[in-house]
Amino acid sequence: MADHITRYDKMPIPANDANTQFFKAGVIRIGVEYRVLTDDVVAAIRDTLENAGGKESGKLENLDDCGVSLHVYGKDDRMEREYLRFDCFNEEPHYHYVSWENHTNDVLHIDPIADGDPLTWALERIRYRLPQMLMRADAHAVAAKIEPEKIEAIMPRVMEAAFAARYAEAARA
Repeated sequence: MADHITRYDKMPIPANDANTQFFKAGVIRIGVEYRVLTDDVVAAIRDTLENAGGKESGKLENLDDCGVSLHVYGKDDRMEREYLRFDCFNEEPHYHYVSWENHTNDVLHIDPIADGDPLTWALERIRYRLPQMLMRADAHAVAAKIEPEKIEAIMPRVMEAAFAARYAEAARA
């Protein structure tokens, strides 16, 4: 595995559905959530995280970051699962390839200098690279069923929700 990838055998912290706005496009559902990740937030769900199986728990202490998370779910013949996540955080923006087939969670950092604004970068990846990224996450059946016109149809609303979440939270700070 490449040095720029951190692999965990635990799945990422789940979305908070109550704080997430969802957009459906065929077999794809995209969630937009403004996420605050602190020690207190993790403490509230620590038992769930520790009981998720796997040895590698990732960083669960000394957390203080926030930003828009884009959750990409896909529905195959069995169930809907989150396969991609873009955490467009202020301090450590990154994204996840979640392979349920291999029970791995690969985390890659986004370089704001090279890639530009992490949220804009992530939205472009969803819009233009979604099938390839789903294949990388071992979601082959989902990638094969993507309907690009449906993704394109929801992207203006996803973008609006993502930037609204970012700026609404910034106005409160």
